[in-house]
Amino acid sequence: MKAIMVVGTTSHAGKSLITTALCRILSRRGWRVTPFKGQNMALNAYVTATGGEIGHAQAVQAWAAGIAPRVEMNPILLKPQGDMTSQVVLKGRVAGKIGAADYYEQFFEPGWQAIEESLQRLSEEFDLIICEGAGSPAEINLKHRDLTNMRVAKYLNAPTILVVDIDRGGAFAHVVGTLELLDPEERALVKGIVINKFRGQLSLLQSGLDWVKERTGIPVIGVIPWFDQAFPAEDSLSLLDRNSGNSNNEINISVIRLPRISNFTDFDPLESEPSVSVRYVGLRDTLGYPDAVILPGSKTTITDLIAMQRTGMAEAIQNYAAAGGTILGICGGYQMMGKVLADPEGVEGQEGRYKGLGLFPLKTVITGQKVARQRLVTSNAPQVGLPVAGYELHQGRSHLGMEPDPETGKTLFQPLFDDANLGAVDMSQSIWGTYLHGIFDNGPWRRAWLNRLRQQRGLKSLPTGISNYREQREAMLDSIAELIGKHLDLNPILSQLEK
Repeated sequence: MKAIMVVGTTSHAGKSLITTALCRILSRRGWRVTPFKGQNMALNAYVTATGGEIGHAQAVQAWAAGIAPRVEMNPILLKPQGDMTSQVVLKGRVAGKIGAADYYEQFFEPGWQAIEESLQRLSEEFDLIICEGAGSPAEINLKHRDLTNMRVAKYLNAPTILVVDIDRGGAFAHVVGTLELLDPEERALVKGIVINKFRGQLSLLQSGLDWVKERTGIPVIGVIPWFDQAFPAEDSLSLLDRNSGNSNNEINISVIRLPRISNFTDFDPLESEPSVSVRYVGLRDTLGYPDAVILPGSKTTITDLIAMQRTGMAEAIQNYAAAGGTILGICGGYQMMGKVLADPEGVEGQEGRYKGLGLFPLKTVITGQKVARQRLVTSNAPQVGLPVAGYELHQGRSHLGMEPDPETGKTLFQPLFDDANLGAVDMSQSIWGTYLHGIFDNGPWRRAWLNRLRQQRGLKSLPTGISNYREQREAMLDSIAELIGKHLDLNPILSQLEK
């Protein structure tokens, strides 16, 4: 199996970015490339065509390689849900919920088997596997149960790239310290160092690069400049960098930053709109009166709902709705907008019935069986007849009461799509809810929804005859590959593959 491994000195160093760029760069050079991450801990997930669940970052990397995402690219996905427990997704399917202390004992062997099987399948179809590590490969208290860093690199005998975030400071110490903590056979696999997020004049850094080569014997094969690119995030650390919005913010949208926010990659297409500013609002922040409020997905819907109620954010959202504000809930956010959420089996850890925000006549029962599937439906609003693609990924069944108002006899809500189980909207098109992730990826639907907000502001409507977000994503992946490719010398890595 020919492979390249990408590890980092820390979390958020840029492993996903470099892996994605490599997939696009090398696929352009004629390699049949596939991404791979043995074990990922993330709440941003994607559903493959076969209904398997993987980390969203691996889906982006697959698109960068010009191939369809599949479960072998991320055989283990851990989804934290509080109380030191995580849901374990093994080979695309839920395998159980487990505490951190018991994970190694119960899932290490099945996990490694899934990794070996996945690598074998990928190697049969592709020329080169671009592997991404997780966190740091030098966490000495965790190395004995590490499934995704140097254990994979050694198994594949993969030349390894070590990525360091220089913007944090202490980059040289991070590099030397990481290498010192690796075993000799692990350290021997590291063939290149990439310094990421560099701001400044390269000539002033050169003496440091020379020192690293002399001190470690490993060349710095790239210094990647800081660039402001809306790259899809793997975890919520990146939300700390996402509150500036666009300068021409004709429309302001606030996304509630739930404690266990999930799939906030849903909002990347909104952030790509030049006239839209997206702000992530913490539960103790002031909500204000934006043009729209979005309740995102959550790994623990009931726990996050209780957190909103305790902090006063739930009341602020209800007051905003009563004043005529526009609210859209996606997945867990949609469930929160209902009257009742019940978890009779304690799937989320809190057995019982809970009062929702009361914005929809919706009752939801959390169940152990997860719904994970891609969908293609037709819209009823804000414009009738638009094709909308996305995916469901939820544990819960919801029933929406469509009975007419007893006082007026009028229908208050209508199905949002031709499948009534996927969501609803009130007749004034102010209260929206859906189970469909990726809804904003659909360009015409997104623009039609934004135009309703623009009309309320007296702004001219935007054209709706636009492409879907995947074309913008392709352009983004091209630009990332071109920028990083200019600053990256892959010869020391690729030469190892010929041995």
